[in-house]
Amino acid sequence: MSSAPLRSPTLRPHRMKKDESFLGKLGGTLARKKKAKEVSDLQEEGKNAINAPMSPTTIDIHPEDTLLEENEERTMIDPNSKEDAKFKELIKVLIDWINDVLVEERIIVKQLEEDLYDGQVLQKLLEKLADRKLNVAEVTQSEIGQKQKLQTVLEAVHDLLRPHGWTIKWNVDSIHGKNLISILHLLVALAMHFRAPIRLPEHVSVQVVVVRKREGLLQTAHVTEELTTTTEMMMGRFERDAFDTLFDHAPDKLSVVKKSLITFVNKHLNKLNLEVTELETQFADGVYLVLLMGLLEDYFVPLHNFYLTPESFDQKVHNVSFAFELMQDGGLKKPKARPEDVVNLDLKSTLRVLYNLFTKYKNVE
Repeated sequence: MSSAPLRSPTLRPHRMKKDESFLGKLGGTLARKKKAKEVSDLQEEGKNAINAPMSPTTIDIHPEDTLLEENEERTMIDPNSKEDAKFKELIKVLIDWINDVLVEERIIVKQLEEDLYDGQVLQKLLEKLADRKLNVAEVTQSEIGQKQKLQTVLEAVHDLLRPHGWTIKWNVDSIHGKNLISILHLLVALAMHFRAPIRLPEHVSVQVVVVRKREGLLQTAHVTEELTTTTEMMMGRFERDAFDTLFDHAPDKLSVVKKSLITFVNKHLNKLNLEVTELETQFADGVYLVLLMGLLEDYFVPLHNFYLTPESFDQKVHNVSFAFELMQDGGLKKPKARPEDVVNLDLKSTLRVLYNLFTKYKNVE
């Protein structure tokens, strides 16, 4: 009985030592495997880094986008670019514009790719903008019929745009293939050509993923696609003036110019107990411009010629356009700015108009 207690202590430490040795070996094995995996992962990461320029960051590519012939390529917008605020604004402005133009046709566009690819909406849009009827079938369900309609519509578009130097960045296949980049290029060109009463966001660019098939393998690359520049550039008015230089290189002097113009206009508007404090907003409805022209040329402008309290966008554009006519009647050149630009609170356009008045009438009491 006395030997059992002695045997137990000697056996227990021996067993614990054996367990520790086993766990230690197991831990060592796991540690070596983990280290080997880290080395392998690091090597793979290095390999990926070297090959990254050849095949940029992975994106979700739809199965149909991989069904390419040898040397064929397909483009798609990088998902991150689709979330860009200016890109979303561009799409919204264009959709709203199309729906405004086609409101009498009871056509409502919700998604550009899905609603414009078959040529039906584009046909109605061009007919409305150009005030002409196209010789195409009204409804076409087959792919061949849709492409034939698109061909006719796009040829009419090209006849309008090419003489004015527009670069054509779309074709029948890209539009029918629901390529959003091509559709946006087309709509921006139409909006600019027909002087749409909208303000497109400037300097909109997107990252485009180009998928190519080379020797049976898919290769991807990223390119930057510019959708809009400045309104003036897109309108073809490339000449720069003092206000371009002022905005780009001397913004600190902008406040001085604004104060000078405010002093000039108030000198005359005060005669009607009117006062301007904000050039950006107070000339946007055209009322002050019309009244100012009457004061500068010393005549009364009949109230039925303009809207004294304009409510809609069109009424404001009417007022500014009427003011521009009065300026031309007074011997000034046609303003470089568009009436829509002034209504849309474009400061540079408003300053150009007022500065032209200041130049001619600064000595008028």
